[in-house]
Amino acid sequence: MLIIDCHCHAGKGDGLTGPWDTDAPLKPYLAWAEQAGIQRTVLFAAFHSDYAVANRQVAHLVHAQPERFYGFAFVHAQRDRGRVLEMVTTAVQEYGFCGIKCHRFDARISREICDVARAFRLPVLYDVVGEISVVELLGEQYPDVSFIIPHLGSFSDDWRAQAGLIDHLVRFPNIYADTSGVRRFDILQRAVARAGAHKFLFGSDGPWLHPGVELAKIEALHLRPEEARLVLAGNLLGLLDKVRRQPQATAVQRVSVPAADLRQEWRDPWLVRT
Repeated sequence: MLIIDCHCHAGKGDGLTGPWDTDAPLKPYLAWAEQAGIQRTVLFAAFHSDYAVANRQVAHLVHAQPERFYGFAFVHAQRDRGRVLEMVTTAVQEYGFCGIKCHRFDARISREICDVARAFRLPVLYDVVGEISVVELLGEQYPDVSFIIPHLGSFSDDWRAQAGLIDHLVRFPNIYADTSGVRRFDILQRAVARAGAHKFLFGSDGPWLHPGVELAKIEALHLRPEEARLVLAGNLLGLLDKVRRQPQATAVQRVSVPAADLRQEWRDPWLVRT
C-alpha cells in the first residue's frame, strides 16, 4: 500500500531560537521512514527569515529525488506581502512544487495567499495554532481552495480546538486535516468517525517527530483497507491532481494584495473594551 507523509520540514533555518528555525535534517527522518514503509514525503522549509531562500533549499532536495519528494512553497503573509504570486509561480513552474505552506506562528493567512492558491489550484497547508475560527472563513470564502489543517488544529494538545475543528471538517468539503502530532488519540478517533477518512491525510511533522510513531496511530485506528488507502495516500494525490502549472488568468487578476501590513493581534470590532 502506498504511504505518503504529507508533513515534513527540510533544510536549514536562520533563526537559532529552536529546532524549528535552526535545522531540519532529512538523514535520520529518511532512515525512520524507510523502516516504517513510507515511500514518499511532502517537504517544506524550516522556519526562516526569507522563504524565497528556504524554498530554494527544498527545491534542491526535491530535484535530487523527484520520485521520493513533493515540494510545498512556504510563504509568510506579512513579509512576503506583494510577492506571493511571484514566489509561488517560481515554486510551481521552476521547482515543480505542488502546494503552499503557511503558519500562524509567522502571521495569519491572507487573501493574497488564498487567491494565489486558487489561481494554481494548489492545496494550502495552514497551521492555525489552535485558532480554528479562521477555518469557518476559509470554508465560506474559498470553497474552491483545499485547506489542510495540520495537527487537527493544534499541536499543543488544545483539545477544544481539535474537537471544534471536527465540525468544520464535516461541514466544508474543502477543509481537510492532517494527523501529525495529534496525541489525544480519542479525539483523532472521534474525528475520523464523524468526518470520514476522506478528510484526513497522514503526516508526521518530521524530522522532529518519528514518522513510524505517527504512522502507528493510523494503524491503531483499524480503518477499512479502502479508508486506509485514502488517509495514507489517496486523499493527498486527489488534491495534487487538481494543480495547474499555468495559473488561471482571470484568477491571477483577482489576487488581492493588502495595501498595508495586516494587523496580527486578535481583535473583534463588535467587542467594546475599556
